[in-house]
Amino acid sequence: MNQNLHQSGVTLLNALSKHADLIMQVYLSGRVDESKVSQNVIEKLIKLGVFWRPDADSEIRLKNAVRQLLETSMHDERTRQVDANIGSALASLKTLAQHYKEALHQGRFTESQAHLSDLTEHVYALTESLANNVRVLFSRISNEFGYVSSIDAKIRENELAQQQVSELLKQLELFRFDELSELAASNRELRHLLVVTLQLSFSQVIQELSIVQANLLELLGRFREFKGRTRLLKGFVLHMEQKPDFEPVNYCNLSQIPMLFNQANSAIKPAAADVFRAEHELVLQQLVSAIKSVRRNDYSAHPERAAQTINVEQQSSVEFAEDKLKSAVEDYFCHVIDTGERITALEYHSEHNLEFDTEAWIYQVIGGYQGLTMEEQGFFAIDQTGEPHPVYNGNYIIRDVELGLR
Repeated sequence: MNQNLHQSGVTLLNALSKHADLIMQVYLSGRVDESKVSQNVIEKLIKLGVFWRPDADSEIRLKNAVRQLLETSMHDERTRQVDANIGSALASLKTLAQHYKEALHQGRFTESQAHLSDLTEHVYALTESLANNVRVLFSRISNEFGYVSSIDAKIRENELAQQQVSELLKQLELFRFDELSELAASNRELRHLLVVTLQLSFSQVIQELSIVQANLLELLGRFREFKGRTRLLKGFVLHMEQKPDFEPVNYCNLSQIPMLFNQANSAIKPAAADVFRAEHELVLQQLVSAIKSVRRNDYSAHPERAAQTINVEQQSSVEFAEDKLKSAVEDYFCHVIDTGERITALEYHSEHNLEFDTEAWIYQVIGGYQGLTMEEQGFFAIDQTGEPHPVYNGNYIIRDVELGLR
């Protein structure tokens, strides 16, 4: 462990704890009031990287890293922006993965563990950044951009959020999981970090961003509807201020009434029995009891329903044809038992001029062997001939099988 680095971190955290009230005042106000704070305290916090002065004539402000830490911890969404810089993060991940593989290949295990630790930190930082970006967008939608007051400002914030979502989706297109899988190769740690973890985070973010886009469009339509109604109301108020003696026309005296006022409910509703009126229950029962249903079946009009003579004949026997492929496999096994020699499936296929497809024949031979009991399999020795797949790792192509007795 680096003792100097550890001591520097402890000093920084102690300073943040000791001057927490001052830091929060600067976070809320945006600047440091140097007349109310000791100069030694200010210089100390500047040296630790908590405060900074942009130029000689500017006021002292809070460092951006400290501000982001406070915004994330307090869920303050007023000034937080979406971080869509994914390309540089992916480049760093690939570089660290190559460092790790090189150190591991050359036997520098301590160095490889350090690179793996840095890679793990970068991967989880990237997934956390993606999750925070989505959380920021959902937070803005849930409070309907409550940190701005006017409808126009809400619409501008909505359009900005849509641009950020589009930019984030473009950055997500930089994920090339085929390249990451090729880089990880068969290393379990790298595949877990670069393929499993990132792909899980990628799928979740894509799904959530689609929901964010739909909610933003719905919210934008609602804002524009509010804006239109507000504009109409303001126009009417302005009209009344300019013409206070305005009186609406009596539209009932007009020959052509505007459709806005020519709407009325029907005077008489459609007739229907009210079965929920208790005083009508007796009358309804009498009406129902008077209903008679008469049904007379005329069988003469349906000759197919008349009695029919059943002619009982001897049914033809059904015979199932024996599976020729299965029977040929059994003959192959019997041949090995009778002769005691080892023979491949393709050799037996060519010697007996079998009409089956060679691939189906080999597949059936393997299936026939696996279909035997454990005791029966102990009498046979089966060997596979083939080669690994040239493209896909872990796949083995079987060209032929050889069967014999143990």
